[in-house]
Amino acid sequence: MEHSLISDIAICIMVAWVLAFVAQLLKQPLILAYLIAGFAVGPVGFHLIKGQESVGTISELGLILLLFMIGLEMDLKKILGAGRLITVTAASQVLGGCLLGLLFFKLLAPLAGLARLDILYLAVAAALSSTVIIVKILYDRRELDTLPGRITLGVLVLQDVFAILFLAVQPNLQTPQFAPLAISLAKAVLVVAVAFTASRYILPPLFKVVARLPELVQVGALAWCFLVAGLANVLGLSREMGALIAGMAISTFPYTLDVVAKVTTLRDFFVTLFFVGLGMAIPAPTLYFIGWALVFAGFLVASRLATVFIPLQWMRQGHRAGLLPAIYLSQVSEFSLVILTLGAAAGHISKSTEGIVAYAFALLAVLSTYGILQSNRLVGWLSPLLRRWGVGDLDEHTDMFKRSTLPPRIFLLGCHWTGSSFLEDFLHEHPESADELLVIDFHPQVHKELRQRGIPVVYGDISQRDTLYHAGIEHAEIILCTLPNTMLKGTSNLKLAQQLRELNPHATLIVQAETLADVNQLYAAGVNYVCLPRLLAATDLVDLVHAARNQLLDERRAQQMTHLHQRQETLP
Repeated sequence: MEHSLISDIAICIMVAWVLAFVAQLLKQPLILAYLIAGFAVGPVGFHLIKGQESVGTISELGLILLLFMIGLEMDLKKILGAGRLITVTAASQVLGGCLLGLLFFKLLAPLAGLARLDILYLAVAAALSSTVIIVKILYDRRELDTLPGRITLGVLVLQDVFAILFLAVQPNLQTPQFAPLAISLAKAVLVVAVAFTASRYILPPLFKVVARLPELVQVGALAWCFLVAGLANVLGLSREMGALIAGMAISTFPYTLDVVAKVTTLRDFFVTLFFVGLGMAIPAPTLYFIGWALVFAGFLVASRLATVFIPLQWMRQGHRAGLLPAIYLSQVSEFSLVILTLGAAAGHISKSTEGIVAYAFALLAVLSTYGILQSNRLVGWLSPLLRRWGVGDLDEHTDMFKRSTLPPRIFLLGCHWTGSSFLEDFLHEHPESADELLVIDFHPQVHKELRQRGIPVVYGDISQRDTLYHAGIEHAEIILCTLPNTMLKGTSNLKLAQQLRELNPHATLIVQAETLADVNQLYAAGVNYVCLPRLLAATDLVDLVHAARNQLLDERRAQQMTHLHQRQETLP
């Protein structure tokens, strides 16, 4: 029996590794590879695994560790400090998505053979999005700090809070009476209270004692995880929920980063087995599963547009800031798979419901990856359609030439940090030249701030030729682009320079470059001057080192802080 278990685990890990390697080459999510591995070695595939129950027990450990890690990485300060924009969008997406899901799947219940709890679980599964897929892609694309990226992250955090609440009431869903549900919530509150009280008064001195022994920090964190998970289980809640609360309770510890680093490897091993075990439970592909998975996926994408784009449009964020978060959030969450697994284990839902969502997860994991990578093209295609259908963008309210009958002479393309600082310095030294300026940017907050300050601004994407043409770029005498290639979406400084030279052959063109190799190409494309911020920063650093040698650094810092307090930039 022992040899069988070891062999089964070895087969799961080896097949998962091979398929994960292929997925990495094809730039597909690793979770998808693990699901396919489970499907391949399971009863529907080659039936290589004999002790599926033992693998399931080990995969449950992975699930507990996964939720513990999610709790560790949840930033409670961000949850409590979410602004109105993110809070309204997240509430609309989660609550609106659940309500739309209940209505949609209830209408389809007779056709799909769905029971009452199947409808509820499908609605909840469709309301949650994949944190792993989204954060990985946005991080690689350096879009986490953009407005759509921040909105997306805020929605994901509040989705996790909703999932915690659902896990709290999940054990009593078969008898949805007020008293049992209230008792479940009270038990969840009790677990939270005990965990956070212990993390405030008991755990800090204990961890402080063992802080010099990293192994004990790791073992102590795991012991804490299973202690709270056990407490939740004793109270009739899920162990997984207890693990999530345990992670959240110590997420603000100074040792959290060390715990995360040490537990990650252990977690990855068990989580791999969890998703492989989940893949084993996926039924054989039939027209029923594939058809309903397509229906589920289509509803999820449509619900994201309805519950994310519409509120952001209502809050005057424009097409781009409304469409991008909707595109980013269009996939099934790993949390959805966890919730469905627990629901199937509790007998709440049928295996077919779990299979539908598993197939939809695989489908959207692939499609949404390509959707996020091509998100700028999708926005460029959808925005004109929305205008045709009467859904206006922010540029329809631009009155850039009302303050002057003369066309602007200086065009600033993109107003991020460097552009914001340029405007502050230029207008401070030449306040009479405000009418000569025109800024083109698609950030709603930048658009709002500049209009309040009386600076002419056009809302638009500088990578689009039509935007530049309609803004009157042919009249420009000086054109500045302060954005590096990593900040430009859908274009590069080289492509932008070539396009600008076609529209205006005579203007003085100044752009940025990040690498020395780009400079000659930009000059060959007709750029008059290429700025290299790295050289300016290096000059400042040499000056600061000289000041430090002469004990003048404190004086320089005081001068800097005085200067910063006097500035009123568009982007602080």
